[in-house]
Amino acid sequence: MAKNFGLSYKQLDFLNWEFGVFFHFGIRSFYRGHKDWDGKDMPLSAFLPEKFDAFDWTETARKAGAKYVIFTAKHHDGFALWQSAYTEYGVKNTPWKGGKGDAVKEFAEAARKSGLKVGLYYSPAQWGKTSVKFENGKEYDDYFINQITELLTNYGKIDYLWFDGCGSENHEYDKERIVKEIYRLQPHILTFSGAEWHPDVRWIGNEAGYASKFNPLTVKSGYFSELATQADVFPEDTCIPAECDCKIRDTWFYDDNENTLKSADELFGMYESSVGGGSNFLLNVSPDDRGLLPEADKKRLLELGEKIAQYSSPVSFSAPYKDGENAYSIDAPCRGKPWEKCRENSELVNRIVLREDLSKGQNAQLFEIYAYPYVYQNRKLLVYKGATIGHKAICHIPAMRASKFTIEIASESGKTTISEMKAYFVK
Repeated sequence: MAKNFGLSYKQLDFLNWEFGVFFHFGIRSFYRGHKDWDGKDMPLSAFLPEKFDAFDWTETARKAGAKYVIFTAKHHDGFALWQSAYTEYGVKNTPWKGGKGDAVKEFAEAARKSGLKVGLYYSPAQWGKTSVKFENGKEYDDYFINQITELLTNYGKIDYLWFDGCGSENHEYDKERIVKEIYRLQPHILTFSGAEWHPDVRWIGNEAGYASKFNPLTVKSGYFSELATQADVFPEDTCIPAECDCKIRDTWFYDDNENTLKSADELFGMYESSVGGGSNFLLNVSPDDRGLLPEADKKRLLELGEKIAQYSSPVSFSAPYKDGENAYSIDAPCRGKPWEKCRENSELVNRIVLREDLSKGQNAQLFEIYAYPYVYQNRKLLVYKGATIGHKAICHIPAMRASKFTIEIASESGKTTISEMKAYFVK
């Protein structure tokens, strides 16, 4: 894939997706209280989602403002949600639809019908339920590739393949072989995983949903967020976008823990931190054992969507223009008019959203935002200090009426080009 100032065009496109919904669903959905790697048996007879409705999932995600969705085709337990020829532990041996069901197919079709990008989750590791031992070298890699081939061959274009690195400590993968095969099957696919898999998208370093104000696209190693739980080490300086994943409840799979359901305000704070920190936001919502989204979770997701939708209606200001060597400004319609007229026509603003032209690289490292209150149109007031901008920076400022806002670049690695600067009032 061609590169554009370090990022491929598919990576630039990924940043424009901004918000995705993760659906954890599988055999675990029928065994509440089970945890990864606990070794507890989960017989196939329990898998019977009698009201399975993937289109309801994807439509809810679309209405909430998501641009992509991801589905757990296989989690650590090894349960295949498609008609895999390489394992007996899957939907083909369950009572659901007489063993003829294919949840991956239904999900992919539903996502496309909703106009969303299609993502699949595949856990490289698993704690059992296969005739091939995880510890076996080439034999397990063959199994891995065979299943990935099914997923990337039988369901049309897959936009995103999400690898979870959890539990891979007891197996040395032939990563080069696996990755080469993935891109051979679907050359335009995006992948998410640890640095050693040469992914297109990197982990932010936590599952809390929060990014950092300092979020460079070019990384080598280190903790990429204040909340990072571990460092990810790239072999060399790598230009790669980040994604923040988190859960709407305290568990990835459905459980009886509605008391842990996050509020719309908390979720919106995560959205503003992640997307507003130049990363994508990936929110997990777990269908229950009916195959439906719990009503409370569905309602909360739509409430979040209403809050996100506020960013579709900016306050009326001019397009950004160069305002000095290292500055850009936007003007209110009342700019230059008597302050009494400005007072009558001005609107409250409490967010400034910035975007850098990434075709010119990510260059801003420190910046300041100044407001020109309508009463003193020739005096500026410092209202925000920020670090990187990149794809997007959402800057919280005091609620105010102003005739002009200016961003001044205080430190940069190259010439910063601001492609977007908009004002909002967000509740």
